[in-house]
Amino acid sequence: MTNWVKAALTKDVSDDSIQQLNINGCKVALYRCGEEYFATSDVCTHAYALLSDGWLDGYEIECPLHGARFDVRTGAALTSPAETALATYPVRVAGDAVEIDVTSAPSNPDAST
Repeated sequence: MTNWVKAALTKDVSDDSIQQLNINGCKVALYRCGEEYFATSDVCTHAYALLSDGWLDGYEIECPLHGARFDVRTGAALTSPAETALATYPVRVAGDAVEIDVTSAPSNPDAST
């Protein structure tokens, strides 16, 4: 069962941006890359740092703490020191709203702390 939650308005999410969200107790990072939206856990899987404080370059988010990079489309860890992928969440645009489904538990146990 999905549980779509309105996370933002499309007009409030600029291209190449990251928004920090707390949805149902989950720390979520919302990314806009061109006309596409993606959502991952906001917590780096290597060490506790918020990815929403990092740098978005294309489809890659760089952690502000140790520079690990992740693919925001898949959550895949692309560079060390990260070895574990980020939890990802389905995103859809419904009218002027960006909605995220966080019903599945994050694969990163620290994602909701």
